[in-house]
Amino acid sequence: MLDTIVIPVLMGLPLTLLLSASAFLLGFIFGIPLALASVSNMPLLRGLARFLVWVERGVPPLVWLMMLYFGVRIGTLKLTSLQAGILGLTIVSMGYLSEIFRSGFQAIPHGQFEAASALGLGYTTRYRRVIFPQVISTMTPSLTTYFIGLLKDSTLASAIGVAEMAFQASLVSRQSSQAGVTPFFVAAVFYILVSVPIAVLTRSMEHRTPGGVNE
Repeated sequence: MLDTIVIPVLMGLPLTLLLSASAFLLGFIFGIPLALASVSNMPLLRGLARFLVWVERGVPPLVWLMMLYFGVRIGTLKLTSLQAGILGLTIVSMGYLSEIFRSGFQAIPHGQFEAASALGLGYTTRYRRVIFPQVISTMTPSLTTYFIGLLKDSTLASAIGVAEMAFQASLVSRQSSQAGVTPFFVAAVFYILVSVPIAVLTRSMEHRTPGGVNE
């Protein structure tokens, strides 16, 4: 069982982590300006940002993956399954993470913005030194929960041929009539082994952070 099921399924773990981490990181980077635009005082910019978020979140992740993999071509070039998987999950991630950040920005007391402005801090410095640290601190549980969800959504990339864990489990199941659901059970165990420590670590950080549940 170790050589025929466990190891083949485990071979998909690096791609699972690459898909999830890449989509989360890129969604994080592009989600911040999208969140700032969605709380802008400029109605046109705010409306455009919220429309983009609505589209990104409204289209199912699998549909994004399919459209990008089968529909996007640059000249004679087309996206690989891995590129389409990362880009598709990034689009979805950007929409959800921007909403998490928007909630975080709106949760910051207005006095914090006024105090930073009174200190003469510029717009960029104000957000980098005063606002962002507070947003990240308060949004850590939500960010972690979303990453764990993204880890599960990465299984959708198997539909376009990305050889992550779900793909490997399906491959093993098809190649061996005796394997049955065992490869999928093994994959489920690995998903749990990855996600649970992340959740526990985040919970521990919450307890140690001033203002956390134990403070």
